[in-house]
Amino acid sequence: AVMAGEALSRVPDVQIDGDGVFKYVLLRVRGAGAPAKDIVRGHGWAEYHADLFERTAEELARHGLSCECLGGGRLSHRSEERKIHVYGYSVGFGRADHAVTTEKLKAEYPDYEITWADEGY
Repeated sequence: AVMAGEALSRVPDVQIDGDGVFKYVLLRVRGAGAPAKDIVRGHGWAEYHADLFERTAEELARHGLSCECLGGGRLSHRSEERKIHVYGYSVGFGRADHAVTTEKLKAEYPDYEITWADEGY
């Protein structure tokens, strides 16, 4: 259980592209005997939300961790303006709780203006 907790603590809460508009997923990560943790992953290379989920699940599995997808959406990251907007949904996974995603992003980007909306695809 100590190892699972350690592995879990090493998983970054947020990994997103530095700029652009791209899909994102909100994942719940679990390790044996450790409390679950929610993480955000968003990248422009992903054609589908499932691509983000599968790639992350593979990485986590190597550390003995599992994850489930809580939903998805899109991120608009305008680094020059220090703004991130969270919106939209995933056809396959449904809409992530954008409020949770926003809190995670605020912790990672404290000097940013971060907004969210349930509208849009």
